[in-house]
Amino acid sequence: MEYEEGPLNANPRTTSLGDAFELIRPRLAEVERLLEQQIGNGPPTVRDAGAYVLEGGGKRLRPAMLLTVARLLGYEGDLDIAYAAVVEMIHTATLVHDDIIDHADVRRGRVTANNRWGNQLGVLLGDWLYIRSMEIALALGDQEVMRLLSRATVEMVEGEILGLELKGSMSVTRDQYLDIVRRKTAELFAACCTTPAHFSPAHAAYREPLARFGRNLGVCFQIVDDLLDVTASEASLGKPVFSDLREGKLTLPFILLLPHLDTERRGAIERVLTTGQLTGASEEQLRSWLERSGALEQSRAVAEGFGRAAVEALEPLPDSPERRLLAAAPTLVLNRRS
Repeated sequence: MEYEEGPLNANPRTTSLGDAFELIRPRLAEVERLLEQQIGNGPPTVRDAGAYVLEGGGKRLRPAMLLTVARLLGYEGDLDIAYAAVVEMIHTATLVHDDIIDHADVRRGRVTANNRWGNQLGVLLGDWLYIRSMEIALALGDQEVMRLLSRATVEMVEGEILGLELKGSMSVTRDQYLDIVRRKTAELFAACCTTPAHFSPAHAAYREPLARFGRNLGVCFQIVDDLLDVTASEASLGKPVFSDLREGKLTLPFILLLPHLDTERRGAIERVLTTGQLTGASEEQLRSWLERSGALEQSRAVAEGFGRAAVEALEPLPDSPERRLLAAAPTLVLNRRS
């Protein structure tokens, strides 16, 4: 992933991801109906827990990216809707499993599925979502797309394993962090953006640029997510602040902060990392250290660099409103407040 750090200019005509994707809103509504149908076909407990998880919403960014790329490439069928539902089910499955692994009680301001139904059902619900998504993809019959989605899913699981191996470690490097982010977040973004280019052999040349766009956008998205974890309020996040550090994860802001700290302050961060409790350092102190060291500014510069790389990857694609929307996505991600 090659990028150049620095500011990314905003598109003045769009102010949020939700506004930007108004272009494909009717298609997103079709995706929602398909998701509801799939959950509705499950056993009663899956219907209850699955509907609850999907109602938690989120920005549906991954399906929106897939639908936008399909429109950019002039696709007029319904495969984009089916695959958009598939990637959202895969993404939702990872969230369910992540909440169990992280012992999370709240997500997006709502009680997590594992907190409400227990870890056993949470594991099984995540498994059901994964497997059902692959059944849908298999039924569509495109082996190349199936291979693409399977590989992205494997990368996500491997990223989670690598993250677990480094849990509680104070020696996580920037490269290790970015590798985990690429696997856990960016590869599914890349798969979403590449999938429509497999609908026709005529678009084969666009697959690699779209993969680079999605991968760089995914890294940008996750770095911003990690920045919000330490800068936003609990009300806007819908979960406790500094959740990553409490869960034993050393994210980019703290990786960049640590070289600037003395032994006492490093020890305070290590206690949070290993105990899950803000003992020895308050939220205000942690934010102060991050701000004064320049770690927040440096982290944002890294995110902006990946955002720029995403925009540059779109250059081979034909100019259109859809391409301009995709090019605006990194700025909209960087301007997120929740």
